[in-house]
Amino acid sequence: MDISFANISKLNNLKPKKGRLLLAEPFMDDDDFARSVIYMCEHNKTGSYGFILNNNLNIKLDEIIPDIEIPNISVHYGGPVNSSNLFFLHQLGDIIENSVKISDKIWTSGDFNQIIEFINMGILDINKLKFFLGYSGWSNNQLATEFDSNSWIATDVIQENIFSKNEDLWKEVLLNRGGKLKAIANFPINPKDN
Repeated sequence: MDISFANISKLNNLKPKKGRLLLAEPFMDDDDFARSVIYMCEHNKTGSYGFILNNNLNIKLDEIIPDIEIPNISVHYGGPVNSSNLFFLHQLGDIIENSVKISDKIWTSGDFNQIIEFINMGILDINKLKFFLGYSGWSNNQLATEFDSNSWIATDVIQENIFSKNEDLWKEVLLNRGGKLKAIANFPINPKDN
C-alpha cells in the first residue's frame, strides 16, 4: 500500500482542535517532533499550543525542584518553547485551584504547591498527572500551514493516551485508530528501510 505524503491528507478527516491529538507524519525529520504525539491545549486564530506526550526525559521532578519534598515522578519534554519552564496536565481540576479546563476531565495549570501537598498526603493519584519541561507552540496560521502540508495527522483523544507511559504511543494511537492509519503505524522511521 502506497501511503505517500500526498496521501496523508486523504487519511486526515479531522483538523487540529483544542482537546485533540496531533501525530507527526511518519517520516518527519525533526529532532523535536519526530514520531511525536501532541495533546492540543489551545488552537485558535492567534496561535496554538500543546504538549508532546511521548518524549520522556531522563530526569525526575525531585531533580528539577530539589528544595521541595516530591516523589520520584517522571518529567516529559513538552516541546521547544520555554523548555526550562515546568508545565503539567492533570485530571484533578475539580480539586486543584486555578486549573484551566482543556476538555472533559483534562486540565492544565493550577496551584502547583497544592498538587505537591496532595501528592505527599496520598490524596492524588500520580497517574492522573503528567509534568513537562517546555511546550509546543505555533503562531497564528503556522499550524494550519503545517497541517495543510501533511506534517500532522489529527485524531480524537482517548484520555488514557494522555497519561500513558508508553514511549511508543505514536504507534499505539495509530493502531487503535485502525484502517489505513494502522498501516502507517508500522512504517520504518527511515523510508529507505522499507
